Amino acid sequence: MAAAATSPLTPHHLPLLLLCVLLLLPAADAQTTLKITNRCPYTVWPAATPVGGGMRLDPRTTWTFDVPDNTKGWQVWARTGCSFDIKDKGSCQTGDCDGVLACKGPGKQPFTLAGFVLNGFEHKSLFYISLENGLNIPMEFLPVRVEGEKERCRGARCVADITSQCPSELRVPGGCNNTCPVVSQLLCGHGKYSWLFVRKCPEAIIDSSDIATVNTFRCPRRTNYQINFCPSINLTTSPPLLSSKPPSPPDSIAIGPARTGFSPRKLGSVALIALAGSLVSFILVAAFILFVVHRTRTRRHHEMEEEEVEFGKLQRTPMRFTFQQLEVVTEQFKDKLGEGGFGSVFKGRLGEERIAVKRLDRAGQGKREFLAEVQTTGIIHHINLVRLFGLCAEKSHRLVVYEYMPKGSLDNWIYCRHENTAPPLEWRARCKIIMNIAKGLSYLHEDCMQRIAHLDVKPQNILIGDDFNAKISDFGLCKLIDRDMSQVVTRMRGTPGYLAPEWLTSHITEKVDVYSFGVVVMEIVSGRKNLDTCRSEESIHLITLLEEKVKNGHLVDLIDKNSKDMQAHEQDVIQMMKLAMWCLQIDCKRRPKMSEVVKVLEGTMDAESKLDHNFVATNQANFGIAANVTSLAAPLASHLSGPR
Repeated sequence: MAAAATSPLTPHHLPLLLLCVLLLLPAADAQTTLKITNRCPYTVWPAATPVGGGMRLDPRTTWTFDVPDNTKGWQVWARTGCSFDIKDKGSCQTGDCDGVLACKGPGKQPFTLAGFVLNGFEHKSLFYISLENGLNIPMEFLPVRVEGEKERCRGARCVADITSQCPSELRVPGGCNNTCPVVSQLLCGHGKYSWLFVRKCPEAIIDSSDIATVNTFRCPRRTNYQINFCPSINLTTSPPLLSSKPPSPPDSIAIGPARTGFSPRKLGSVALIALAGSLVSFILVAAFILFVVHRTRTRRHHEMEEEEVEFGKLQRTPMRFTFQQLEVVTEQFKDKLGEGGFGSVFKGRLGEERIAVKRLDRAGQGKREFLAEVQTTGIIHHINLVRLFGLCAEKSHRLVVYEYMPKGSLDNWIYCRHENTAPPLEWRARCKIIMNIAKGLSYLHEDCMQRIAHLDVKPQNILIGDDFNAKISDFGLCKLIDRDMSQVVTRMRGTPGYLAPEWLTSHITEKVDVYSFGVVVMEIVSGRKNLDTCRSEESIHLITLLEEKVKNGHLVDLIDKNSKDMQAHEQDVIQMMKLAMWCLQIDCKRRPKMSEVVKVLEGTMDAESKLDHNFVATNQANFGIAANVTSLAAPLASHLSGPR
């Protein structure tokens, strides 16, 4: 079968595949052999992109093919219940791919999917198994060990067979069909049945936003792989059932007083001894439990005391509140404004001034983020940064008090949603918001004693006040960078969709904020999310779509179509997009400083015109890594912020 052209990144798995592509290094002209074997009692039609699918595999048959060493974003899955006509048109009951034989993207139904990148990070192949919205066919992805090879690597498995536990209304050949047509749309991906399947495959990636390295596997370069559908290993095998027939008593103990040799008095003594033994055992177990509970409470008490001392040493921090005071000013935390990555935000009133109170949801959660936010926000003062009033660090309570922004966060104003009844923002208001964000970031990067990288710039962290004045908030993930350091090494932090390419190396500068700013600008002028799975397949990823439109000269297609005022300012909006593209350069050295962005917005400077119109990196060497680095944390650990 002829290999199909490499397809674009699959939007359904975009965050994860973007991670894989960014890890890719130049590869030699070598090949990896992939062998797919059907061990199921029924026929399957495996799909393999970008090579294509449709190979019919009857039980106990194998499909072997070679994969080029520079293959990006490879995926393999199985389909069942397929029927095709003479023109290769048809449909499948699971893992469908728009009814075509040569797949260019994953199917629309739930399936167990294997993906991998060859010759990736550290010259190794990276692979994983992804579980999307249910389970189709059990599978395993196994490296074939080469004789004499020193380095060993293990494979990934999702071998649970849940066909018997699948509801009858969802059952199809090989497992379960899509839960969405039967279960409420609100439960898709997190519904009653989906989580049953997820628990069966602990090694699998649960959804496309899960990029934790614990669920990815690496093998030496040029390792060959064996993929088995319906492998013989069954992790769901139940323990043997107990026999319903009672066991026979031992020969030495016969039933009946005449044959036991025990008198009633002896039997009473035995019962007392057994009762005393049970009582002693109970007391010992209870004492052990009490000891563990006491030790845990004592340790937590010492930790809280140490934390309070640590918070008390903070320099130039504002007012300290008691938890009781904050309960009063928020009326027992009655009016909830929203949720952040590390806590909930409530509305309150302090005297004549309205305030917002962020409360960590549970004890011990986000201590580092709480400390970073208080320490950073307490020493910065700028009109475009949210002002901190005070904090509470009392026993297990951790709260931050800051100014109230009446219009909420930016995402409530720029995304067109059914529940959003606000009219589309005018061009003037959008320009003002972009300018405010740029000035706030410029202050953090260039006007503070230490450079401050926010590291989580996104619409949910931009708060809107009266007359659409914008302020940057949520400094829980920020990082201080010494002026004599060009960059730092730190663990991954931020939000998928806004991460600059250099995060994959963990060598970052404040320029990661510039990249995120470019993404936010594109969201503001287009009135849509960067990653929007509700859109057509080719339009899900805004930045990938931007690459296509600028190369075809159709940037006008990206202007917010819900606003006539935006359409009327077409040329101005396109100039703003070009500024965003300057910020989205893959090489961080080619991105502007935020002070330069402010000058362009003020009209005192022109934006760079010689730009690279590829905004999604495919080569680690393009990230602009410098040499003067200090290490602040172990590299490649991730600390990703969730949506509000």
